[in-house]
Amino acid sequence: MVEIKTDAALEKMREAGRVVAHALEAARAAAAVGVRLRELDEAARGVLAEAGARSPFLGYRPSFAPVPFPAVICASVNDAVVHGIPDDYRLRDGDLVSVDCGAELDGWTGDAAISFTVGTPRPADVELIAATQQALDAGIAAATVGHRIGDISHAISRIARKAGCGMPVDFGGHGIGRRMHEDPHVANHGRPGRGFPLRHGLALALEPMFMAGGRNDYRTDLDGWTLRTTDGSRAAHIEHTVAITADGPRVLTLP
Repeated sequence: MVEIKTDAALEKMREAGRVVAHALEAARAAAAVGVRLRELDEAARGVLAEAGARSPFLGYRPSFAPVPFPAVICASVNDAVVHGIPDDYRLRDGDLVSVDCGAELDGWTGDAAISFTVGTPRPADVELIAATQQALDAGIAAATVGHRIGDISHAISRIARKAGCGMPVDFGGHGIGRRMHEDPHVANHGRPGRGFPLRHGLALALEPMFMAGGRNDYRTDLDGWTLRTTDGSRAAHIEHTVAITADGPRVLTLP
């Protein structure tokens, strides 16, 4: 069931979204050559704890997962698309890192992700991140009253096609509010004018995931969580929680 939020609820989600933004900033600031991924998780944990927020990631176990997720961030490196577990891997010069984080505060949730490079960036990685950001911006621009979910999906997929990137077909954005994952599903590919109508008070997490090799398939690591490109190409993942309002889309996960 799709829940339409009140303006007061959206303000609560904005506070949760601000915590997410600060946690992502802390994780990115901690990232450097030689730093372990779990140190990025520790930095984000500190922000959540200081804000009195709960992590919706920690202990989360969807139907596909063999074990509950053990961290407050997902940290996906290079050919890892999403859901990477922050472990003892030490970051290397030129790594492409995607960090996803959520926060629940006073019963309301925010969810966002960033992608960045460590050390000396590869030009192709910079272009991939830019294309993913452009797709998110296009999706947000389409998130207006009177449009439909398919308009967001189409806007994202149009950028993917233009950039020659693939996307994991089974994964996309989602409704968000009292829980991290709510209806409706927001595919990263679709036809305009189709799907659930966008109304004032609808909150969505929009999250393009671009794979540089152009393929749409992926493989899952033995940990049961990490999704990787099948051809070893690099991936980027950028996400914001967005509210549809009568005044236009409002990004709730900005600092």
